[in-house]
Amino acid sequence: MKTFQDFKLSNPLRNAIDDLGFEHPTPIQSESFSVVLSGKDMVGIAQTGTGKTLGYMLPILQDLKFSKEPNLRVLVLVPTRELVLQVVDEVEKFSKYLSLRTLGVYGGTNINTQKRAIAEGVDIVVATPGRLYDLTLSRSIQLKTVRKLVIDEVDVMLDLGFRFQLTNIFDLLSDRRQNIMFSATMTDDVETLINDFFIKPTKVSVALSGTPLDNISQQCYSVPNFYTKVNLLVNLLKDKEVYSKVLVFVSNKRSADRLFEELEEPYGEESCVIHSNKTQNYRIRSISQFDEGKNRILVATDVMARGLDLDKITHVVNFDTPGFPENYMHRIGRTGRAEQEGRSLLFYTEKEEEGKLKIEALMDYRIPKIEMSSEIEIAKRLTPAEQPPVVEINNPHKASLVEERGASFHEKSLKNQKENQGGSYRRKIEKKYKKPKTRGDKNYNKRNKK
Repeated sequence: MKTFQDFKLSNPLRNAIDDLGFEHPTPIQSESFSVVLSGKDMVGIAQTGTGKTLGYMLPILQDLKFSKEPNLRVLVLVPTRELVLQVVDEVEKFSKYLSLRTLGVYGGTNINTQKRAIAEGVDIVVATPGRLYDLTLSRSIQLKTVRKLVIDEVDVMLDLGFRFQLTNIFDLLSDRRQNIMFSATMTDDVETLINDFFIKPTKVSVALSGTPLDNISQQCYSVPNFYTKVNLLVNLLKDKEVYSKVLVFVSNKRSADRLFEELEEPYGEESCVIHSNKTQNYRIRSISQFDEGKNRILVATDVMARGLDLDKITHVVNFDTPGFPENYMHRIGRTGRAEQEGRSLLFYTEKEEEGKLKIEALMDYRIPKIEMSSEIEIAKRLTPAEQPPVVEINNPHKASLVEERGASFHEKSLKNQKENQGGSYRRKIEKKYKKPKTRGDKNYNKRNKK
């Protein structure tokens, strides 16, 4: 098995890798090292949790020499603020014995502070597309000096609506640069971006989305509704030794808040929540407390499923079945990291069963089904989305869904199909004088009549 000793690394980088305790590179790290080091454009297709950050940063840092120039040379784009903080932290660990300046820029914080930090000089910038574009518009940052561009989780960026910022950033960059892109899925949008801006890229595919991770056991429960899911989850979480660090994924922010409120009574300060409506400080604090073990349960939306490296998560609970089967792979990739054993649970209702079948088709694997314990109460309470629609047949202010339209509607529809031929006066004058005249031409009409 290949080790990091087989890579041609400088002593400072080798010492940093030793300090981190890394011995064997992951497949994506082994495959991408020589490609990135060669200077060729590269597209990497790999699941989240496979060590992509070290995969691209190790060869970049190996090739990056000390410089006193103030302008940045390496630009890393990621979709979320949390990923900016994580990548900056990892880059600083890898470059522990190197004299390099790294800066993270993202929205939700004072832009003037970031402008001052850029003015002092920086070698590597890790940024979200939106804030980076704002900085370029204000001319606080120059992109022409960038020699290596890394776009991580590009499929998420496109899903979040960053296409405009990405294409404009590409236009501001120098043509003499190396492009490195990582994505968990290869979509048509990603392919278009590659064709437009990359030059004969080398493609490296490792652990494609849909490949179940061998060290993650998967199970599923058929559950009738949201609040029964809550009862099932509360019951499972009673075993604090087994469920010692649990990441719970829900489909949207409203469901996240609703579930968090339900967990507060039985588990209080053991649980926390994160989604895009929370403030930046709240999000950072929730992630930090969960990662450090202060909180045992973290409720999150899918924005957390991509790229965040949280240690020793024992269970990932898919409280809602994701709409896109690839998102299931990104979710469960949060557990079973660094060759540790992980467990994944999927809750699905009758409406969500189709989504479950798509996940199984993508993985070519049938998720084992577990029957709910008879202790779990089947909730009669429903969320607004689960309640049946109310049909008000006798409401005079609201047309019934079952009421048929009368004959008058069809008569009016036929009338509206007639061609507009102008006013009656215009038609009479046209018929009499063989050419249309307006009311203002009455004198002219009289003269012609004589």
